[in-house]
Amino acid sequence: MGGGKRCFDVMASGAGLLTLAPLLVLIALWVKLDSPGPVFYRQERVGRGGRAFRIHKFRTMRHDPVGAGPQITVGADARITRAGGFLRASKLDELAQLIDVFVGSMSLVGPRPEVPRYVAVYPAALRDKVLSVRPGITDFASIEFRDESAVLAQAADPEREYVDVILQRKLALAARYVDEASLRTDVSLIARTVLAIVT
Repeated sequence: MGGGKRCFDVMASGAGLLTLAPLLVLIALWVKLDSPGPVFYRQERVGRGGRAFRIHKFRTMRHDPVGAGPQITVGADARITRAGGFLRASKLDELAQLIDVFVGSMSLVGPRPEVPRYVAVYPAALRDKVLSVRPGITDFASIEFRDESAVLAQAADPEREYVDVILQRKLALAARYVDEASLRTDVSLIARTVLAIVT
């Protein structure tokens, strides 16, 4: 499905960027006016074949050039801006990743890309399998863990809960996606993602 999937990604992300351009500009202006800092949040993630890339998201937290805060978001994180709270809840911050899909770093559907520190704890067999495909904006895990930060807020040790429980479940779902990958699966997951956001 490689060539067909990439063709679908390019056409869909290109159409999305053009169609949503007015909304993307409005979001960018809101982020810029709401708090000091850049419009986009760029973070190193691990992509296909273990190659690093810098993901695009509309910035939802206070600008921290040092990046000293935790790499997971727990509950009502004090770093989240006023605009950021809405963008996160509606998932509109993720629309910036259409850029990553268009240039080929990501796919519309695929395992969510992780930061290097969490990829380092992947079991070897699962690591190779999950990283054999382009990471995506959405997948089975994105739908199941849509309220991940709220779940982590209930944990006594959010970092340990993420690594020992949530990450393991995400890896199992990522492996499931690799096994079931097809255009039909992708279209189904996109539809389910939109429905989850709307409802």
